Amino acid sequence: MKVQNITDIDKFFKVVDECRGKVELVTGEGDRLNLKSKLSQYVSMANIFSDGTISELEIVAYEPEDIDKLVSFMMNQ
Repeated sequence: MKVQNITDIDKFFKVVDECRGKVELVTGEGDRLNLKSKLSQYVSMANIFSDGTISELEIVAYEPEDIDKLVSFMMNQ
C-alpha cells in the first residue's frame, strides 16, 4: 500500500511497532526493509525525508489487522 503525507513520524512508528506481523518498506530499488527494526527505521527515514514530512512511501503489511491499523492511522492523522 502507498501511504502519503505522514507528518507525525513518531506516531507512525508507534503504529508500526503495535503491528503483530511483519511491516516492510519497499525502496525505490525494490528492496524491502523491516520497519519493525529500530535500526531500519532510523536508516530508512534518514534517507527518505529531510524536512520532517514523508510525502509518499510504499509499505507492505501481511496481517489484515495490521493493514487496518495502518489505514486507520492514515485516515486519522
